[in-house]
Amino acid sequence: MPRIAIAGASGRMGRMLIEATLQTPGCALHAALDRPGSPALGQDAALFLGRTSGVPIGDDLAALAGADVLIDFTRPEGTLAHLARCRELGVNMIIGTTGFDEAGRAAIEAASAKIAIVSAYNMSVGVNLVFKLLSVAAKVLNQGYDVEIVEMHHKHKVDAPSGTAIAMGEAVARAWDEELKEIATWSREGITGERQPGTIGFAALRGGDVIGDHTVVFAGPGERVEITHKASNRTIYAQGSLRAAQFLAGRSHGHFTMQDVLGLN
Repeated sequence: MPRIAIAGASGRMGRMLIEATLQTPGCALHAALDRPGSPALGQDAALFLGRTSGVPIGDDLAALAGADVLIDFTRPEGTLAHLARCRELGVNMIIGTTGFDEAGRAAIEAASAKIAIVSAYNMSVGVNLVFKLLSVAAKVLNQGYDVEIVEMHHKHKVDAPSGTAIAMGEAVARAWDEELKEIATWSREGITGERQPGTIGFAALRGGDVIGDHTVVFAGPGERVEITHKASNRTIYAQGSLRAAQFLAGRSHGHFTMQDVLGLN
């Protein structure tokens, strides 16, 4: 039974993770962490559900001791602080946080020599299936097809394009034996000239309370193939994270993705 710690316990994603952990047979809630000064500190982690879990929300990372895995969907700076403590304590991690710079990604890779980590731009099982479908589609539609990626998220999202959109672009670029950074068109404005063959275009929309919509368009002569994923509830990320936590059971180190968790690699 994996003993699970959850970061950002009073946030929307944190609450989803707490609820899913308490409802999933074979998983146990070990610790619930929040930022210093949070009004939720000291409350039972399941108070929002109208029940008790026996696990109070705290800000002391010493609570990680004894956990098997920490699930973290916070911000890069917070996740990296948690990563350092998990490395010290030998606690595995599920990282759903996006927006890391090169140094942050390097820190995660280095920590994976000491602890087991699953990191993914998106923990949804459906989205990770889409990554596989995109790889297949890109290999078939590799001549005469233009690729455009359109994503939309809620108005509070602070990064663009989304990590999931970037991962979709990377899936296509890998299938073409290319580096995404070399062929991506991140934005367009003004007189841009004709579209360059072999590039991948991105468009980011923000508004309302959209959880996450992603469409990859393969536009060719006389036809258009679109692969779309739409999230209607954040529970998909929580369920995928718990699946990843169970995957890490018994693993002492290594860096894995949701493709590994789902057996798609």
